Amino acid sequence: MTDEYYMKLALNLAKKGAPWAGPNPLVGAVIVRNGRIIGKGYHRRFGENHAEINAIENAAEPIGGSTIYLNLEPCSHHGKTPPCVDRLVREKPARVVIGTVDPNPLVSGQGIAALKRHGIETRTGVLEDSCRELNEVFFKYIRTRIPFVTLKFAQSIDGKIATATGHSRWISSEPSRVFAHRLRSFHEAILVGSGTVAKDDPELTCRLVRGRNPLRVVVDSKLKIPLDARVLREQDRAKTLVYTTAGHDRKKMAALADGGIEVKIAGARQVDLPAVLQELGKRGVSSLLVEGGAGVLTSFIREELADRLIIISAPKIFGKGTDAIGDLDVRTVDQAIPLAIRRVSYKNGDIIVDARFARDV
Repeated sequence: MTDEYYMKLALNLAKKGAPWAGPNPLVGAVIVRNGRIIGKGYHRRFGENHAEINAIENAAEPIGGSTIYLNLEPCSHHGKTPPCVDRLVREKPARVVIGTVDPNPLVSGQGIAALKRHGIETRTGVLEDSCRELNEVFFKYIRTRIPFVTLKFAQSIDGKIATATGHSRWISSEPSRVFAHRLRSFHEAILVGSGTVAKDDPELTCRLVRGRNPLRVVVDSKLKIPLDARVLREQDRAKTLVYTTAGHDRKKMAALADGGIEVKIAGARQVDLPAVLQELGKRGVSSLLVEGGAGVLTSFIREELADRLIIISAPKIFGKGTDAIGDLDVRTVDQAIPLAIRRVSYKNGDIIVDARFARDV
């Protein structure tokens, strides 16, 4: 078998860590001797053993002289756990194959250098694009300290997120809604505007799937949010954070505080979305799912704050209705915002497009 074959196994193992490993990266490890897999492991949960350690402790025999496959460089610093590279050096594998270098300045090549210093052969860059794609959230957050932002909405096939009367429940199919809830569970926070709260009264939890509930974030410049909104309930299950402006309703702010809701000021007249992202980053939020409405989605695109776009298109035609995306000041085709399509899938007739904003195109 080739290095690429075993790296694919490591990548598949790494995916099992989602969403519980975050904000740590997803990492899998495979230990091979003479064509036999003698140990496997992955990073299961933030704060627990990393993939290398789990693979070593799960190994059927001593790993000295073996080859270890890792989709990400082993850590070389003390965090929640000791440096993995120290354990690797003690166990003395003959070879370590690494998918990509860790962008964390506390690591960034130092783990690889430590292995080489102790006479352990290393190879890097195996399936590097796939390894980087798997941890795109971690890579952005560790470089910028602001969350990786995913925009998601369901629309009719002619691009409407509501009918002419404003009705929007439900556009997509039940399987697509399950997919959307699973997507929520993979993000640390979920954001909507006050208009969506007032119109749809969403709960913004992952009740259709097993998984963690994200931090619920509401952008509300004037604090118009109804005090009986479902997003304000059950704070023991999922916390809610509201961003408003200096011109907010002070009585409403006091009422929200009495209900255990944290309210933060972010802007003078309108909520400053870059400031919101920076503040969320300081809280350790590495991934944010934005579910609308149209004004919020448009603002994230216009201000170039989004990294990923997921569109669920149902096989329905509304004609007149609410556009999914508003005016972006695109006047000619060459001014259009380019996308790089990663994958297209189908759920009960719905078309799901998963894309990245291709700003360098």
